[in-house]
Amino acid sequence: MAKRQRETESDFEEKVIHINRCSKVVKGGRKFSFSALVVIGDGNGKLGVGFAKANEVADAIRKAGESARKNVCEIVLEGTTIPHEVLFKKDGARVLLKPAGVGTGVIAGSKMRSIFELAGVKDIIAKNLGSNNPLNQVKATVDALMSGRSRSEILAITV
Repeated sequence: MAKRQRETESDFEEKVIHINRCSKVVKGGRKFSFSALVVIGDGNGKLGVGFAKANEVADAIRKAGESARKNVCEIVLEGTTIPHEVLFKKDGARVLLKPAGVGTGVIAGSKMRSIFELAGVKDIIAKNLGSNNPLNQVKATVDALMSGRSRSEILAITV
């Protein structure tokens, strides 16, 4: 069973979105700690986000990757794009996601682009309308992707 679990974990591609260094002034000088924001995805609609802190960069990235594997969620795709337009607000960030025609590509900022590539979204137009904080941008983008509904779900609600 452990072998099977390792096989499924290796299906995910991992990308470090942001590393932040914090310093604390103590008696002997400065003490540094690091936080890492990591996104994982399989390129087929599954996506996970992890955030962790540690005293070393490598430890922070490892912990964030483990956290991302625990928080994997599935998003709705319609071909190579999202099913409908989404304007989503989370914390201080506002994101606008629009479906695009085949061949358009990913038109988005760097943090959002990484999320779309890992999730398997090939054609999308996205705009960050609020925050410069990477954590809030990523949270808002992932929640916006998760809030999407397929055509069959929308028809079931309206009929």
